[in-house]
Formats: sequence, C-alpha cells, structure tokens
Amino acid sequence: MAKRIKYTVHGEVQGQLEKDNLAEAKVEGEAQGDDEAIQKLLEVLESGPPAASVTKVEKSEVVTKEGESSYTTA
Repeated sequence: MAKRIKYTVHGEVQGQLEKDNLAEAKVEGEAQGDDEAIQKLLEVLESGPPAASVTKVEKSEVVTKEGESSYTTA
C-alpha cells in the first residue's frame, strides 16, 4: 500500500537532487511509495550526500496523489 510523506532536511544539504532550497539551510520535498521505499529514502535523507551535514529530518504523512505509486532510489 502506498503512502506519501512530506519531509524537511535540516543542515548543510547541498547536493540533494530534486530539491526546494529553503532559508536557513533546509531542503523540503515529498515522496510517495510503499513502506520499504519510503524507509530507504528516509535513510538516504538522514545521511545526505557525501558533502552534507544533516542535523535533522522532519517528516509527516500526507494524502497520497493518484497516479504516483512508487519511489525508487539508486
């Protein structure tokens, strides 16, 4: 079953793909997929890219969007 999350990554997080840069060193995004894919994404977000210094990841579940059924990570 798909679920959708909204997340905000705090810290020096430049290097994230498909990002919306916010003030105060934050990146915000949404992702939708099954529990396993969402968990894998959260693990990637918590560690960040090699040059990142992630201090916190906030997440909340939001309503799923029809037509968006999965999220894959490399």
